[in-house]
Amino acid sequence: MEALIPVINKLQDVFNTVGSDVIQLPQIAVVGTQSSGKSSVLESLVGKDLLPRGTGVVTRRPLILQLVNLSPEDRRKAAGEENDPNAWKNGRLYKGIESEEWGKFLHTKNKIYTDFDEIRQEIENETERISGNNKGISAEPIHLKIFSPHVVNLTLVDLPGITKVPVGDQPKDIEIQIRDLILRYISNPNSIILAVTAANTDMATSEALKVAREVDPDGRRTLAVITKLDLMDAGTDAMDVLMGRVIPVKLGIIGVVNRSQLDINNKKIVAEAIRDEYAFLQKKYPSLANRNGTKYLARTLNRLLMHHIRDCLPELKTRINVLAAQYQSLLNSYGEPVEDKSATLLQLITKFASEYCNTIEGTAKYIETSELCGGARICYIFHETFGRTLESVDPLGGLTTIDVLTAIRNATGPRPALFVPEISFELLVKRQVKRLEEPSLRCVELVHEEMQRIIQHCSNYSTQELLRFPKLHDAIVEVVTSLLRKRLPVTNEMVHNLVAIELAYINTKHPDFADACGLMNSNIEEQRRNRMRELPPSVPRDKGAPGDGTQDAGTGGWRGMVKASKSEDGAYEEKTKYMTSLPASPQKGHAINLLDVPVPVARKLSAREQRDCEVIERLIKSYFLIVRKNIQDSVPKAVMHFLVNNVKDNLQSELVGQLYKSLLLEDLLTESEDMAQRRNEAADMLKALQRASQVIAEIRETHLW
Repeated sequence: MEALIPVINKLQDVFNTVGSDVIQLPQIAVVGTQSSGKSSVLESLVGKDLLPRGTGVVTRRPLILQLVNLSPEDRRKAAGEENDPNAWKNGRLYKGIESEEWGKFLHTKNKIYTDFDEIRQEIENETERISGNNKGISAEPIHLKIFSPHVVNLTLVDLPGITKVPVGDQPKDIEIQIRDLILRYISNPNSIILAVTAANTDMATSEALKVAREVDPDGRRTLAVITKLDLMDAGTDAMDVLMGRVIPVKLGIIGVVNRSQLDINNKKIVAEAIRDEYAFLQKKYPSLANRNGTKYLARTLNRLLMHHIRDCLPELKTRINVLAAQYQSLLNSYGEPVEDKSATLLQLITKFASEYCNTIEGTAKYIETSELCGGARICYIFHETFGRTLESVDPLGGLTTIDVLTAIRNATGPRPALFVPEISFELLVKRQVKRLEEPSLRCVELVHEEMQRIIQHCSNYSTQELLRFPKLHDAIVEVVTSLLRKRLPVTNEMVHNLVAIELAYINTKHPDFADACGLMNSNIEEQRRNRMRELPPSVPRDKGAPGDGTQDAGTGGWRGMVKASKSEDGAYEEKTKYMTSLPASPQKGHAINLLDVPVPVARKLSAREQRDCEVIERLIKSYFLIVRKNIQDSVPKAVMHFLVNNVKDNLQSELVGQLYKSLLLEDLLTESEDMAQRRNEAADMLKALQRASQVIAEIRETHLW
């Protein structure tokens, strides 16, 4: 058990070298109000005058004090062979030191202090160096290790005293600063809280116990110390307080008697003060003398710390192993320092190009699970986004029946037409096909944007080495972006040409179009015959259907869908005036001024006009669907060939040609300013964690677990 505290001291030394508190080590934090005797208690435990003393705020920085018990046997071992592993204790060799007691500071490296007055002066100097000459405080600790045969193994932290009112040049929020500093140390679940309270104050008003209860409400790691037992008012004693009748404390309440300021001024040594303390306790509290005093406090703290370390050690070992794995992974992500820059540059370029292509192909090492990316996203654009957009385009969108009728009339010129003019169909269908160009170009733009996103995806997930070299990363992004930018107008031109090809020649002999025409021809013929059957019996059948349509019915051409009747031709003159239709034919002898006839906003189309418009609309729809099917198939192919595959094939050669130059090597492979520093810090921390793991592994006492 006694070997546990040196183990923690070794761990403290290990982590002090990297200046990090990632591991919360077991230690004893001394808490109390200003001038309550905290530093005096510590000096009594050490047995030497080593801490600055005085009135007001004296302790202005945390002092981490490690007490190492050094027996004469250890010194005899140290005097032997220097290379003997047994000559080492806590990582320090004792050979060549004349005094039996000495101290060492972390900030002075290997300097040995055998004069404790020098230690006190060094503490004052180091405090002023960081905290200044005023009464300000600092959270940066001072590390001091004391080697002596007269101490027990302990690790204590002397903290600034709790104060309420700023004095001197102290900031107005000095109370909050000190409180936050104290909470930072006592919030550590692996720490024991030593709450110091003066006996000549009411324990119910103890600030130390109040702060301790905030972080340790159950009192499982709080030990109370009552100082200045000899300064209580005449006629009063601390019996009830020491017995725990006022405020019970689970770990106990121990009373001590410190040296007064007069004793310190008269150079009264600590050993003599401890003898006087023993005599006072025997006289004033004879029944409690064996459970109070500085020596009992030292043994109690040693025992509590050992048991506390025993309880914390398994969790501490697990924590160290987890952190070691994390820092090893972090160090691997930073990479090794570059030696062969030429080979490194070529390797990074090749790896990026390979990962870029693999992301498009779907064979990348890092598969995105939160969203589609790379080739899967491009496929989604082709078949979902682009496909659905084309399907949502109405073949007759933007065309009204009047537009179709007007186009038919305009195509006939001044002459009435017997048949629907073919030029009207061609003009209207080109207008509709032209509407497919915009979604096609938008498809190219979406694919281009996704290929831009793949660059960032590869940088973040696939080739983390690029993050080490920000200039190389920026250069690669610039080259790939330039290549994509160069291919974009070529691809857009090809897609534009695909639509232009469809507009250049309206193929009415297309097999799908011919089949559609034949089907519509049969449907219209059937509808005409149904209308003939519905005519009244008084109407001659020959007048209803001149020629019976036998002349053109079997041609199979789309002109055969136009079947004119005499009744329709007889009313042609009336219907041609579609902008000035009249309710009835004018009677003979009554002249009508056409300019005086009101023009209706809308009118009912004649049967022939409805038939002509219906034929044109059906033809447009049929041909539009054929062209849309062609565009939906050819645009993705064009984008893949001119943009995606072209970039994949030429990416590596483009990167090598632009970046693999001797003049650019030094500049491109310059690491970010903090990368080397972070790598060194991670390496140091990893070494410290590995060393800490070895220290804990040296414990072979199975009963500790």
